[in-house]
Amino acid sequence: MQAIIDRRLAGKNKSIGNRERFLRRHKEQIREAVKRAIDGRGIRDIERGEDIHIPKKDLTEPVFGHGQGGVREVVHPGNQEFVRGDRIERPKGGGGQGSGSGQASDQGEGEDDFVFSLSREEFMQVFFEDLALPHLVRTQLAEVPEWKSHRAGFTSDGTPNNLHVVRSMRGALGRRIALGAGPRRDLRAMEERLEALRAALQPGDAQAQREVDELAAEIAHLRSRVERIPYLDPIDLRYRSRIKVPVPTSKAVMFCLMDVSGSMDEGRKELSKRFFILLYLFLTRHYEKIDLVFIRHHTQAQEVDEQNFFHARETGGTVVSSALVLMEEIIRARYNPAEWNIYGAQASDGDNWHHDSGRCRELLGEKLLPLCRYYAYVQVAEEEQNLWEEYTQLQDGHRHFAMRKATSADQIYPVFRDLFKKEGAKAA
Repeated sequence: MQAIIDRRLAGKNKSIGNRERFLRRHKEQIREAVKRAIDGRGIRDIERGEDIHIPKKDLTEPVFGHGQGGVREVVHPGNQEFVRGDRIERPKGGGGQGSGSGQASDQGEGEDDFVFSLSREEFMQVFFEDLALPHLVRTQLAEVPEWKSHRAGFTSDGTPNNLHVVRSMRGALGRRIALGAGPRRDLRAMEERLEALRAALQPGDAQAQREVDELAAEIAHLRSRVERIPYLDPIDLRYRSRIKVPVPTSKAVMFCLMDVSGSMDEGRKELSKRFFILLYLFLTRHYEKIDLVFIRHHTQAQEVDEQNFFHARETGGTVVSSALVLMEEIIRARYNPAEWNIYGAQASDGDNWHHDSGRCRELLGEKLLPLCRYYAYVQVAEEEQNLWEEYTQLQDGHRHFAMRKATSADQIYPVFRDLFKKEGAKAA
């Protein structure tokens, strides 16, 4: 009977395939653990990994076991000490230490939690897996198409790392059969004829001896020809071939508008920054080809880079329409709505110059919403001021416009998930 001893340092329970199956199998428990984990960390710490605790009772599964009796052999992964035939000593018995006094306790029962670490990528995948840009459609293929590599059979030229060994050996075998089949058949016939001539050869028959010698020379020449057929020839080598084919791609742009006026105190600005940081992490992770446009505004709006958007300290009065006007100008200049999926997200405390709020509603309803796939407005204040009242009038006629309030840090994530949940998905 064959015995296999597994001496791999990384046992079967450490493989990447098993880890992925584990994450899929216990997705609900891991998702709940991730939600509990993010409640206790800051928004800037979201991208790091996490140690996940899952009760052992949630991991129980039916297993197959060996019946009692019989003779069986067991292979233990990682074994480096024992070989077949060795006898293993029975573990020495010992008493466990219960309480500090050495007395056993009869109070309750329990099990340790199963603890494992999620990497940064795994944590972010669970964190954002049920979110998406709503109403994302393919408007038009990008002018510069995206290319994807596809298998295209085999080729006789290539690099050594693309060598297909099985296909090459199959070709070599076919070539040897094709080149050597005829000569080998002739060789067998000539060898049989030589055996017959030698059997009929009479001593002193010079003519028969000369014929035998000539036939033996021909056989030797033919055998040398067969043996010179190379086992593997360069013409036998086959390499995996890949070609790049264009794949349909859609283009998307997200406009981030943030109020930095004097009425936005540090707490409200921090809430807005938390929302946009979440949005930024979400977009850059799931949509590699999306453009981000950052607009800060007080009495005047300005397009800025990411660093200034989150960290600049400029402030002033409040004219929200300036940001909407700048957004429309940028769309007209750089993002043709026929080619781009356009999204907008705006954060403000709702305070605005009274005569400007009506203009904001008109700009949003008549100019921007017809161009946008989705527009989200987050108010970081509880009181409903004139801008909130004006925006409320747009909700009934525009299904792709959403409004939410967030007045504390713990409300940012639920509001974010509610705004960007996948179509058809239930709110978290």
